[in-house]
Amino acid sequence: MSTQDFLVELGTEELPPKALNQLSQSFCAGIVSGLESAGLPHAEVHAYAAPRRLAVLVKALATQQPDRVQNIDGPPVAAAFDADGNPTKAALGFARKNGVEVAELDNSGPKLRYVKEVKGHPARDLLPDIVAQSLNDLPIPKRMRWGASRVEFVRPTQWLVMLLGDQVVECDILAQTAGHESRGHRFHHPEKVRISAPANYLEDLRAAWVVADFAERRAIIEQRVHELATRENGTAIVPEALLDEVTALVEWPVPLVCSFEERFLEVPQEALILTMQDNQKYFCLLDANGKLLPRFITVANLDSTQPEFIVQGNEKVVRPRLNDAEFFFNQDKKTTLASHNQRLQQVVFQNELGSVFDKASRVSQLAGFIAAALGADQGRAQRAGLLSKCDLSTEMVGEFPELQGIMGTYYARHDGEAEEVALALNEQYQPRFAGDELPATTTGQAVAIADKVDTLVGILGIGKHPTGDKDPFALRRAALGVLRIIVGRELPLDLATLAQRAAALYGDKLTNSNVQQDVMAFMNGRYQTWFVEEGIGVDIVKAVLAVNPTQPLDFYRRAKAVQSFKQLPQADALAAANKRVGNILSKRDQSQPLPAINSDLLQDDEEKMLASAIALHQTDSNMDYPARLQSLAALREPVDAFFDKVMVNVDDEALRNNRLALLDQLHQLFLDIADIAELQ
Repeated sequence: MSTQDFLVELGTEELPPKALNQLSQSFCAGIVSGLESAGLPHAEVHAYAAPRRLAVLVKALATQQPDRVQNIDGPPVAAAFDADGNPTKAALGFARKNGVEVAELDNSGPKLRYVKEVKGHPARDLLPDIVAQSLNDLPIPKRMRWGASRVEFVRPTQWLVMLLGDQVVECDILAQTAGHESRGHRFHHPEKVRISAPANYLEDLRAAWVVADFAERRAIIEQRVHELATRENGTAIVPEALLDEVTALVEWPVPLVCSFEERFLEVPQEALILTMQDNQKYFCLLDANGKLLPRFITVANLDSTQPEFIVQGNEKVVRPRLNDAEFFFNQDKKTTLASHNQRLQQVVFQNELGSVFDKASRVSQLAGFIAAALGADQGRAQRAGLLSKCDLSTEMVGEFPELQGIMGTYYARHDGEAEEVALALNEQYQPRFAGDELPATTTGQAVAIADKVDTLVGILGIGKHPTGDKDPFALRRAALGVLRIIVGRELPLDLATLAQRAAALYGDKLTNSNVQQDVMAFMNGRYQTWFVEEGIGVDIVKAVLAVNPTQPLDFYRRAKAVQSFKQLPQADALAAANKRVGNILSKRDQSQPLPAINSDLLQDDEEKMLASAIALHQTDSNMDYPARLQSLAALREPVDAFFDKVMVNVDDEALRNNRLALLDQLHQLFLDIADIAELQ
């Protein structure tokens, strides 16, 4: 089989930097999919992307599509021929559709079939459509037109390279005619660049001052940034998303160290870092104590003979940004944080639930209730709850919404609030995402839980449940946050009590009379989402849910105990037996209570042995869940023996009820922890 390397490069105006990597991977995946559909085998495939180009290199691509046989099914044979064996209209129509005679069709199977031999096409005839389809399928939310052309793409196209071996694959795609010629760096090498062969693509462009490999450029930037940071006796902050975005902005990366005036360090460093990262795409530097240094690193897109001019330009550009942050910070400090609650009385939290200030008032009361339950300072929790939303109306948070909570902490300290109150203003938003830190202070934990429970009860209380992937009030995240805090900080809090208390604080604003039940059902649904991430199976969650514990910490401990129990060799048999017991008990007359076990009615040795084992385990109620389940595993033998030798549903009513009572006690031993019948 003859093979050759294949290269396609589409040149454009600068592509959206945040989408570049995704566009590149999607372009590559589309071509691979097209080659597979066409039956064209190949070796490894490489995706390349730079600000002005998307490229894919396919190694050892077959130059000829193999011949293949295509089976086309028609009508059932019974309907294709009449009783005399003559073809019906169905058979004639199927033959005519495929351009053959009825005699050429295969009627050996249940359906009439046309076996068609399809000759393979040369790869160069198939590649234009494969590339065009891949480009058409790119995830582009909004396409643009340019000039008088009706062609649409994410950015105007400038050139097209398509080579199979050293020969051009002749075609026109997105208003560009394929050829050998690419483009070099916009400033260092504005001339056209001839790509001699697919295998030479990277080196031909490197000679023209373009590093076409996204991963290579990313590694260059990351390594050089860290080297420069070390030289400045600091550590660079290099978020993955920022590194990807900067990589997508440059073709020839040259990191440079710049500086700003030290007076700006009086502004909270989170604000300075945010504006430099988000607005200017700079990498900030921290000292050994985690404090911001008056330095930053910019990544130039050229290798200048006078880099000091690039440095000066960036220092000039960043100064107004830092001035703005300084101005907002100083303005906010002119008034107390608490005074902002007046403005929040005019800001709507939700039309049916009142203002943001109303929410803060409810959070304050609920946080105080939680703090009291935890034996913490109730006054501090109430104060933190009342101040919890104040920074939303500050100038700084108005400019940088990501700083909500963070700025509240700074302003509370400036006002002389207690340190735990100040910290709680930021901790209320934790955890912000999976794996994020949990509130460290008890006051912060109380406010964070109160804020999230208030939102859950309020939104569900007016009937606005999340649907599908739509969750505009982030109720799922709030519910998971509550569970993670309570479990992670081992807090003895009851969800049903919290929901009841939160609902009462809303007064008559809630329209859903089943709000407390809905909140509990919603919270129960989050256990599965969270626990699966921790390797706790769905069946284990269902086993615990069956006994309806309302304390998340208790729920978690039960689940971990059942998870350990499930690994025991006795678990399968006991789960099956428990399911059998449940079925037997469900069929009895539920209106009649079962009697106490009468030892005089225990006739068989097996039921006496089971009764003794149950009595022994009923004395173990003070043991923790893992130990109790471990102990209950010893019941397997007496349970198996009981079901092998003892008939439960006997005619003698007293004897039958006595045996049912025995099984009920057995069932309850497990139900005190979980319904192990749910285990699979």
